Amino acid sequence: MKISEVSTATGLSIDTLRFYEKIGLIDPPPRDGAGRRDYPDDVIGWIAFLGQLNATGMPQAERVRYAELRRQGAATYTARREMLEAHREVIRGKLVLMQETLALMDRKVAIYQKLESEEESHV
Repeated sequence: MKISEVSTATGLSIDTLRFYEKIGLIDPPPRDGAGRRDYPDDVIGWIAFLGQLNATGMPQAERVRYAELRRQGAATYTARREMLEAHREVIRGKLVLMQETLALMDRKVAIYQKLESEEESHV
């Protein structure tokens, strides 16, 4: 899979893919006869997973560490599981905060709806 195809499939720019390769988030792919990157098809799923980790706030350094562990294979299953468990707890904490914030927004919206309704009844 050429870099442009990976870019299209993932929504990441070619520069971002090269950056991910440079910092170790994705493995350098083999090159074709013309020296162009030729990514394996499974890189799409890996990049999607990295995107989810990023979207949930996992710092870049931790994502790079996870990628390093992944490259080391089965011997790192425990370390990877522990990283994901720790991050899962961070996500849970964020969810609680977001739920509290959503409840506050719901209360505020209800207050404004009531005020608007009262104002309309006085007109």
